[in-house]
Amino acid sequence: MRTRRLRKEVPHLEITAFINLIVVLVPFLLSTAVFTRLAVMDLQLPAQQSAVDQLKVDNLQLEVVIRKDALEVGDRVGGLIQRIEAKAVAGTPGAVEHDVKALQQLMVMVKGKFPTQREATLLAEPDTSYDQLVQVMDAVRGTVTPQGKQLVRAELFPNISVGDAPVRGAAANAAANPTTAAKGRS
Repeated sequence: MRTRRLRKEVPHLEITAFINLIVVLVPFLLSTAVFTRLAVMDLQLPAQQSAVDQLKVDNLQLEVVIRKDALEVGDRVGGLIQRIEAKAVAGTPGAVEHDVKALQQLMVMVKGKFPTQREATLLAEPDTSYDQLVQVMDAVRGTVTPQGKQLVRAELFPNISVGDAPVRGAAANAAANPTTAAKGRS
């Protein structure tokens, strides 16, 4: 017995509606897309130096340490230059902010004594906020001063290395926070 098979033609794929959708959708998506501009700042981690390199007294190795209660500006070889205490925020009890204007003024004075120096190391404690870190970096990198009707940007220490702040000893913590040390004794 013979079986009879029906020949079915393969239907053509109808993509005209899909192409029309793409033609309308692509320009719409491109016109509403938000293009962002990323700003990248090149930072280097501090390199380990030998003891012989650190003995150069005439060379400034500027360090700014961001502590919870102060900014400590110093020379790696020469020691502490100035400690800038944090000031209380008005209207918020217990909140403090770093005095970046005083830091910037100090950086201008240091730059006046070491005009060829371009490097600085920024050391932050682990609980330092990103906003505090950026404000201090901006104060160390440069300053803007008004001259007449124009603002003039002066470069201070643009080559910044970032690292972790050294941990303070118990005696240094007691000296920085006498109220905490008094509570611990009683």
